[in-house]
Parts: sequence; structure tokens; C-alpha cells
Amino acid sequence: MGMSNSAIKSEAFQRAALKSEAYRVTGLLILLSALLAFAIVRGLSTEQYLLLALQTLVLAVIIVHEGIMLFSVLRTLRDGTLVQPSRWVFNVVIESQIPTIGLFLLLASNWQTPYQVMFAPVVLIYFLLIILSTLRLSPSLTLLSGLLSAVGYLFTFLYTELRFQGSAAILVALPKAVYVAYAGLIFCAGIIGAFVASRIRTHVTAALREADLEKEIAQINHDLEIARSIQQGLLPEKDLGLEQFDIAGWNKPADQTGGDYFDWQALPDGTVAISLADATGHGIGPALVGASCRAYARASFLTAGARNGVLENLNGLLATDLSANRFVTFAVIFLNPKNGAVRVLSAGHGPILWYKHKGKEIENLEAQGIPLGMIAGAKYSQGIEGQLDQGDILALVTDGFYEWTNPEGEEFGLARLEDTIRESHHLSAEKIIEKLRSAVGAFCRGTKQQDDLTAVILKRSNIAPPLS
Repeated sequence: MGMSNSAIKSEAFQRAALKSEAYRVTGLLILLSALLAFAIVRGLSTEQYLLLALQTLVLAVIIVHEGIMLFSVLRTLRDGTLVQPSRWVFNVVIESQIPTIGLFLLLASNWQTPYQVMFAPVVLIYFLLIILSTLRLSPSLTLLSGLLSAVGYLFTFLYTELRFQGSAAILVALPKAVYVAYAGLIFCAGIIGAFVASRIRTHVTAALREADLEKEIAQINHDLEIARSIQQGLLPEKDLGLEQFDIAGWNKPADQTGGDYFDWQALPDGTVAISLADATGHGIGPALVGASCRAYARASFLTAGARNGVLENLNGLLATDLSANRFVTFAVIFLNPKNGAVRVLSAGHGPILWYKHKGKEIENLEAQGIPLGMIAGAKYSQGIEGQLDQGDILALVTDGFYEWTNPEGEEFGLARLEDTIRESHHLSAEKIIEKLRSAVGAFCRGTKQQDDLTAVILKRSNIAPPLS
């Protein structure tokens, strides 16, 4: 919308201003129609038919003009086109002089003396039109309306002074300063109206900005919810149905999306790859990093000959993709389900807890190198190999568990993590994860989750395999 609101580029504001203008013109049309009806009734009662015809013609022309203006505004709202700024200014000029035309029509009649006309009720229409002009939401146009109204009133007064100078009408005239003050009062109304229009526009703009922000937030939340559903859909829903092994995993991002993920994958040679990764941070960025890491890892695992250098391969791929402040801690367990042999690889990830059922002890396995993506060309050792015996448990967890603090600022810690695994070793893999969740929740007592939580439990059954 033109209306000297060029500084405001919001399409929503333009539509709001146009709707407000439509209401203003509609109200003015109602007022003009009432004036036309009054003029007709009074003209017929006084039998001044020539004056009646003149009044009717003037009001009809103005009503047609306002009707065209209303049509233009409604068409603009419908089609999204722009109304030229010059049209708004022309409309202000026409409307501000409606009371001036009314004063001249009264001067042409014999209803009142010339100087009585200058204080006739029609003068109040100046103020009414200035009030209505605030609905344009344009302070400059409202101020222009007040200025032109004051000029129109002064012009009428000057005409009266010149036209009736020396006549008997001058005897009932008030001092000239009174009429000038009246014109000043009309202009002051324009100044106040401009201030009111400015405040209205400020509030409308703020309300629209808030509505736009709420809409953007809703869209972002919708997009994040889609991203969350996609990310959660990448997690395995059930274990691989291995006869002697129980596998379970669980993930809860700190935000709608997170940088953690877990996965397991049956490989062509019968080996099972069980992996967990933790990208720095949490949110949509780390989630994308985690998804990339998962895709690279699954592709790398399928190449049996490349598993010896899987960490080097993943590190090279991610180092190319990630910026300097991004990296991923990563761990994978290669399990031979036929004999329980495992090989554990870790790129900066810990803890990896191995509960050994025979000695009731927990060993914290060390990483073989730095996190992925930090330094291209980094070297990693060949991992830790061992045998998963009956009742043994391998637990992969992210730091969101043991770094979660209670209201006193104390972390849950590795010791409590190990104690929980030790106390629940007789349970299924899924139940062990539930114990971990309940233990950290009870310890933290409602403090906000600050980091993603992910856990994977691999447990070998206590039941001995059947003799072959």
C-alpha cells in the first residue's frame, strides 16, 4: 500500500493497512449517505430546490468518488496489486475539503448569517474526518488531512470577510483571532491524529511481527518434528534375533533432534556391527552430522577387507565434510555371534564398559584414537579383541548420562553408571537400559536434560549354548 508507508515492507502490514482503509471508506460512505438524506429532507422542507440540487450533486459526486476508492482498495486486497501513492494524496485532498464545500453551500443559503456559518455543526466534520484518517495507518497523511482542513476553513473565513465586508453581517462577527484560533484547533487535531496514527501503526506492526514470528516458530517446530521422526526412523526398532545375544538401544535427544545415534547391522560374513556415535552439540546441525556418519559407517562395514581401517576411512570422509569445530566420537563392536568373539573400536568415545560376569568386575575400555573429523589422516590402532562369555555385558553410552547434574551441581558420574550396570546385570538388555534411565532420573531430580542420551547394551545370555 502506498500511503507513505514505503518504509514498511511487510506484506502483512500492507494488507492490514488496506483492510483498515476499507473500513474507513465504508464508514465515510455511511456518513455521506446520512448527510445526503438530511440535505434532501431539509431542502424539500424549505423548498430551496436549486440549493437542494446543488447539495445533492456535490454529495453524489463525493459518494461516487469514495465508492471508486473502496472498489480500488478491495481489488487491491483481492489481486495483491498496489495503489499509487498519488491516489492516496488526491483522496486526502478531496475528503479534507468536504466540510469546506459544506460551508460554502451554507453560505449560499439563508439558513444562517455568514459568520454563524463559520461555527455551524458542519465544521465538526473536519474533526470527524481527521479522526477517520487515522485508520489509514499513515501519520503523514493524517497530518496532511489536518493541514488541508485548517487551510480550507481559513479560506472559507477569508472568503466570508471579503464577500460580506461592509454588510450588516459584519456586526455579529467575532474577532478575527477567534477564527484563526479555530483553524489552529483543526490543525492541532491533525497533529494529534498523526500521533495516534503513528501509535496505531506501531502496535499493528508489532502485532504482525509477533504473528509472523509465531508462524515461523511453528514452521520451524514442524520441520524439526519431521527431522526428529526421520532421525528416529533411522534407529533400529528391534534386535537381530540372535540366539545367544540380547541387544537393545535407546536414544533421547536434548532437543527435538540430536547428534547421537546407535545402530546395528548384520554383515554378509555373519558378523554383526553394533555402533554408537556422538556428534558435538545437539540440534539439527549435529543431527545431520550423525546421519552422515551413520551412512558412511554402514557403507564401510559392508566391505570386509576395509574393517581393519574403518576408523581411518570414516575419519577421512568426515574430516572433509566437517568444519573445524565439529567432530564425532564413535565406537563400534564387531561381534561374531557363533563364538562370542568381539572386536571393539573407539574413536575418542568413552565409556565403553565391559561387565565380566565371572569376576563381577567392570572394565572401562580405552579409545584407539581421537574423535572422527578432527584431523585428516589421523591413525588408529586395531582395537581391542576379546571373548564375550555367558552373562557378560558390553555397554556403550554417551556422556549425557554421566555428566547430567542434580540440583546441587553434582554429576551422575561413571561410578554410579557402573554400579547401575553391576546391580542390573541379571536383567535383559532392554531392562538394563531402563534401570540406567531411572537411576539417572532419580539422581538428577528434575533438572533439565542438557545433552543427548544414548545407550546400547550387548549381553550374552547366561544359558549355555546346546552341545553340538
